Amino acid sequence: MGFKAGIVGLPNVGKSTLFNSLSNARAVSANFPFCTIEPNIGMVPVPDTRLDKLKELVKPQNLVPAVVKIVDIAGLVKGASKGEGLGNKFLAHIRECEAIIHVLRCFQDENIIHVENTIDPIRDKEIIDTELQLKDMESLEKKLEGARKMSKGGNKDALRQAEIIEKFIDFVGQGKNLRMMDATEEEWEVIADVGAMTAKPVLYVCNVDQDSLISENDFVKRVREEVKKENARVIVISALFEEELAEFEDPEEKMLFLESYGLKEPGLAQVIRQAYDLLNLQTYFTAGVKEVRAWTIHKNTKAPQAAGIIHSDFERGFIRAEVIKFEEFVKYKSEAAVKEAGKMSVEGKEYVVQDGDIMHFRFNV
Repeated sequence: MGFKAGIVGLPNVGKSTLFNSLSNARAVSANFPFCTIEPNIGMVPVPDTRLDKLKELVKPQNLVPAVVKIVDIAGLVKGASKGEGLGNKFLAHIRECEAIIHVLRCFQDENIIHVENTIDPIRDKEIIDTELQLKDMESLEKKLEGARKMSKGGNKDALRQAEIIEKFIDFVGQGKNLRMMDATEEEWEVIADVGAMTAKPVLYVCNVDQDSLISENDFVKRVREEVKKENARVIVISALFEEELAEFEDPEEKMLFLESYGLKEPGLAQVIRQAYDLLNLQTYFTAGVKEVRAWTIHKNTKAPQAAGIIHSDFERGFIRAEVIKFEEFVKYKSEAAVKEAGKMSVEGKEYVVQDGDIMHFRFNV
């Protein structure tokens, strides 16, 4: 499935360094703007200890984790909405993503230039917000123009659409991101084809120096306070630390390095899990001796549609799903033992798949 989260931010805030650490794909990381001209795309596995536990119990020949596509989008600058700094092209890449990972520079380093010459993550955030808002405004105004043309003949639906679009335009015009707007499902549906960038869920990643991993610096505190009104998530990482950590091949050495900073896991693990959650995704598993695999679905997906992720025939000919809760599998240690204990349920077409379900589908085509 093509779930994509885009990494955005001003030039030289650590986007490509973060991407390099997240992905096997190696984006160019250099001390000048626009070193990433085309968006690099990495398929990043979602850290999940449940998969490791299933591997231990089932001992499969193959293990396949869930993945998220991470897109490294070149740095935006003031005027991007008007085409500055190749802005139009990069804004189009953001529109294609389902969620945004917004990297903010929260460290001082005179050896790494900043396009605004000073370090101020709130100002940097506002620059990006403004460019995305301006582009959303432009898209909404085009949409409004079309609705007004259709309403001239007395089309009541078009009149209603125009009223709704005006409501969104007014909100963005106040310098607010659309994800903060309280609108009905019907209203959101009207502007769905616009691909509004400020409506996308966002994860703010504060890129700090290594010392600030232990004790948050003032830059991070300011960011946390600023984004409260958006009800947004904030993660603190050091992209350079993550890059250094990735060089350790021995798991024990890696763990010792983490512990030396008082950390239990890499910051990247948090970024990926949060991005996965931002995209409104969850995981179910299939578990057999040939393969244990994590499958990605949207939350509230019903059993036939979940089966269709494996193969369209599974959905078309769906009969039933045999479901084992992850906790029950761990408790009884095998599918046979779970069945014997009467802990496997048989579910029909209306069953809503839960995160962590271990599933076997019966179908007939």
